[in-house]
Amino acid sequence: MQEAIQLCEETPKMAYFDCSSGISGDMCLGALVDAGVPLKEISGILRKLPLRGYKLSEKKVLRAGIAATKVDVVLAANSDKRKNLSTWEGIRKSILSSALPEDLRQKGLAVFRLLFEAEAKVHGETFRKVHLHELGAVDCMVDIFGTLIGLDLLGVKDVYGSPVNLGGGFIRTEHGVLPVPAPAAAEILKGVPVYPSGIPFELATPTGAALLKYLARGFVDTPAFSSERIGTGAGDKDPADSPNILRIFIGHTSEIRSAETVTVIETNIDDMSPQAYEYVAERLFRAGALDVTLTQTIMKKMRPATTLGVLCRKTARDELVRLILRETTSIGVRYFEASRVTMDRKEKEVATRYGKVRIKTSSAGDIRKITPEYEDCRLIATVKGVSLLEVIEEAKSAARCEAEKKTGPCRADRQLHSAKSQGRKYGKRPVQEG
Repeated sequence: MQEAIQLCEETPKMAYFDCSSGISGDMCLGALVDAGVPLKEISGILRKLPLRGYKLSEKKVLRAGIAATKVDVVLAANSDKRKNLSTWEGIRKSILSSALPEDLRQKGLAVFRLLFEAEAKVHGETFRKVHLHELGAVDCMVDIFGTLIGLDLLGVKDVYGSPVNLGGGFIRTEHGVLPVPAPAAAEILKGVPVYPSGIPFELATPTGAALLKYLARGFVDTPAFSSERIGTGAGDKDPADSPNILRIFIGHTSEIRSAETVTVIETNIDDMSPQAYEYVAERLFRAGALDVTLTQTIMKKMRPATTLGVLCRKTARDELVRLILRETTSIGVRYFEASRVTMDRKEKEVATRYGKVRIKTSSAGDIRKITPEYEDCRLIATVKGVSLLEVIEEAKSAARCEAEKKTGPCRADRQLHSAKSQGRKYGKRPVQEG
């Protein structure tokens, strides 16, 4: 994992998907590998899923004269053919039983939920009974989780996409000959800017559409950011007059980001035990909430109450609403869209005389903020028997010293040298799953 960690530290945290030739799961994987993510790193983490009988291969190809990387899922004779892997319950159980970090499991479940909801609607079946007829279970799992893992290894936090080229013509499926885009892909891409082209085959697949719909914060023709890596993934077909590729640009923004649209969910609760809020908040975060807040308020008849507020992306809204209605005493919620502006954020580790502490740095132009990880500081203060405020200040000082890159030793450097000379043992930060 050392190579992946180094890759994450050096790579900015914004990705732009250029879907001028559509998008599919294997094209996403190819583009990420082409951008510098080692395929063996992705394969190693994918082994945490309970899948068998496949391997990943990569090769360099040309698409209409453009060099690209083609990644394929090669199935062995004993590949996983469990029928329940094509149902929601089968997929869900397989993901939740994996050894993947919790955040990757939840992201994967959210992408698969989009797929199953679309398939159920277009085929007139219930969510829990519909099957992913056209999508191979192993291929689909590998494409989705491989893409999520690749973006995570690159350290990408924000994804934006271009309008999506759908292609044209018809495709042959188990349900007969269907027009392009496939009904499930068209359902998933509702609300996403799309356009048809004269290319007579499917460019945007349901898997690619679900990944883009879940990941993308917004859709623009050309983003305002500095590109440092470009990955080009190849599709299967190779038309002579148009490159069948997906390009992913990896870069960073140096100024305050443009406003993004988020969904705010609220409900007033006056009859629930306060003990339940911690559990509810934890479940909401796992289901995709960006933030959860509790605000004291007064309701009708002057009854004291709590306003539960949830900030999320639109794709997670329905699941979070269901969770609130199921896990709280609320009988109704309200939601609305709002705009927000955020600063670029990075995480790194600094050494202090008490031990290593993770630091979050936020920046926007010439604005810079440094925040030590509270849990690291709390653990050090407890173990070392020192003041929590002193540990926090030491961490801030060490981070500022490193950022300034002074020619001589700064205060944190002198303290670190003194601690080492006295043979003190440095604590390690706790490892947290997910």
